[in-house]
Amino acid sequence: MRAVQFSEYGPPGVVHIAEAEAPHAGPGEIRIAVRASGLSVGETRLRSGALRDVVPVAFPYRSGFDAAGVVDEVGSGVTDVGVGDEVFGIAGMTVRGANAEFAVLTSWAPRPSAWSWEEAGGAAGAVETSTRVLDRLAVGAGHTVLVQGAAGGVGTIAVQMAAARGARVIGTASEHNHAFLRSLGVEPTTYGPGLAERVRALAPDGVDAVFDCAGGALPDLVAIAGDPARVVTIADFTAAAHGVHLSHTAPVDETGAVVGGADAMAVHGLGSAVALAEQGRLRVPVAAAFPLAEAAAAHELSESRHAPGRIVLVS
Repeated sequence: MRAVQFSEYGPPGVVHIAEAEAPHAGPGEIRIAVRASGLSVGETRLRSGALRDVVPVAFPYRSGFDAAGVVDEVGSGVTDVGVGDEVFGIAGMTVRGANAEFAVLTSWAPRPSAWSWEEAGGAAGAVETSTRVLDRLAVGAGHTVLVQGAAGGVGTIAVQMAAARGARVIGTASEHNHAFLRSLGVEPTTYGPGLAERVRALAPDGVDAVFDCAGGALPDLVAIAGDPARVVTIADFTAAAHGVHLSHTAPVDETGAVVGGADAMAVHGLGSAVALAEQGRLRVPVAAAFPLAEAAAAHELSESRHAPGRIVLVS
């Protein structure tokens, strides 16, 4: 099968298509014929080498964490899906490889009828991340939430899921993305110097939680929240120096406990996302869709930080 991979750190051009042995579903897993898969900002950072001291990778590295497609193989113990079903979901943390013609998923849910393949292919990772962080921040009805980097792949999902919990959502983005954020039910503002004053003007009584999807502004975000415990970042590796929690996931050990000081994956969010999608309350903005063979161009667009929503690869 064809799969996207890179065999060295470097610019987007190191990403290429390779022939790889097709994976097979193990116990509790399913295999899908992939229709679309997501490209995460985290994997562009892995590819560039920016995270080599934090998250070293073994080469060749096959990319892709989430995907959507048609089930063509069911592992032992799986009873909720069958061959031919349409699903979206998440690949194993240590295996990944979803940017390919076939992928093994460890968590999944039915593809909502309201979502195209491209939307479903880019949904699962952002849904899991958003659910994990919103759960940790205990976001609920009546709360005011600031999402830093609200127009990005995770931010666009986080703002909708926070609103679905009954929260008021303020989101930062470049001014040209403000109309886009308003279409998602967000009160937009710009990031950068003066952020605390702009947020205070929108929310004189303060905010209850801050979800940082962009990084680089933790001192301001802590000041806005009033307490570092009310800020969670997924993008800033200086978090500990500011008393802020950096949320990331990691494999579990043989007892099921999360290793490496990470958070448990919030895969229950996939089912919630299906319900919200069918109610017309959750859409997956797709900034661009590229064929697998153009994965390098997809990485280049992701690094430009000018893509509102998810970037996906279609098989």
